[in-house]
Amino acid sequence: MSTQGSAANLIQALRTLNQEWGKTKESWRDAKSLEFEHAYLEDLPGQVASATTAISEIELLLKKIRSDCG
Repeated sequence: MSTQGSAANLIQALRTLNQEWGKTKESWRDAKSLEFEHAYLEDLPGQVASATTAISEIELLLKKIRSDCG
């Protein structure tokens, strides 16, 4: 799998998680659900953005390596 494919999979997984969490929140509305959301979900968009940036940087480095060694 390409690095860009990995980034796309990560973004899609976050979208799916957000959709499923939205469904879950319809029936799970207590202090523990808020605690779970805060502890595990709130920071994910920023973490995914950082990860996809890093993946893009890795892709650039790999292209340079291939170019320099090819």
